Amino acid sequence: MALTPQQRSWCVLEFGKVKSVVTVQRAFRRTFHMNPPTNKSILKWYNDFVEKGCICNQRKGHSGRPSVSVEVVNRVRETFLRSPKKSTRRASRELQIPTSTVKKILRTRLRFRPYKLQLVQKLQPQDKVTRSEFCTNLQALMENDDNLLSSIIFSDEATFNLHGRVNRHNVRIWGSENPRATLEIERDSPKLNVFCAISERTVYGPFFFEGQTVNGQRYLQMLMNWLFPQLAAEGGHYLFQQDGAPPHWHLAVRTYLNEHLPNRWIGRAGPNDQVLFKWPPRSPDLTVCDFFLWGYVKDIVYRPPLPATLDDLQERITGAINSITVDILHRVWYELDYRIDVCRATGGAHIECL
Repeated sequence: MALTPQQRSWCVLEFGKVKSVVTVQRAFRRTFHMNPPTNKSILKWYNDFVEKGCICNQRKGHSGRPSVSVEVVNRVRETFLRSPKKSTRRASRELQIPTSTVKKILRTRLRFRPYKLQLVQKLQPQDKVTRSEFCTNLQALMENDDNLLSSIIFSDEATFNLHGRVNRHNVRIWGSENPRATLEIERDSPKLNVFCAISERTVYGPFFFEGQTVNGQRYLQMLMNWLFPQLAAEGGHYLFQQDGAPPHWHLAVRTYLNEHLPNRWIGRAGPNDQVLFKWPPRSPDLTVCDFFLWGYVKDIVYRPPLPATLDDLQERITGAINSITVDILHRVWYELDYRIDVCRATGGAHIECL
């Protein structure tokens, strides 16, 4: 369905403010309750407005292949509403329509998009209630303090193996003959354990743990001697978040946080711990480190050719983290705000990647 001039203008104005196509598409879906325009359409309208001062359709009286009839479009729609998992090739055979036409109808006329299955952690029966209560309580505080979400320092550890992982699905070698290319990987390759903390303004890290494991004592020494001195030197009020990993649950860690950050930390806690909120278990979709930071860093670190030594791996990790700009962080926090709202509205369900 074609968009109205008002809807196209809305997209241009929204993109001018947030500079993110995905954010515009999400806001469009919430505002107009319909599928949003494509990435290319939004960018084209914006560029036309910047260059010509107009988003009107400049193509008048053009000629070309005849448009697909409404009857054909309806047949394709009915086919995929009955069987959403059907392939375009099978639909092409059944409907006696070229595969390219089926794809074009799905994308441009019906605004359908292909979605992949998403692997998520299995939630226990009580998890949804805990997640919903966490988001509800956090939003209640955010209504009284506009800077609350910006004051949270998220933190986490990740393991980087020297040889990493290669997504073969996205690797293609074009040629007239099969080159029979292979890539050797090593099981249990050397690795680095990395810690980072992240706020809406900056990324603290990376901190590389010496040795192969991170235990409670090593984690506490890092907080005392490396992270918290940096936060104290910056001044200002902040809230510290950590998930429920075993090193974070260590009694010495919780005791230190209770003494130095009473009611200013979020994490797995016992009945006597002085936390602002208890962190909901199995909730990587609510922490910036998991839904943004580590994926962003690993996408850069493991671009071929893969790092050859641990020093090379460490250098790549540092470079990837240093490439994160303040503009990126602002957009990530906008996404975080959105995820908290979705989690509350859905009663603690998994957050779909839109």
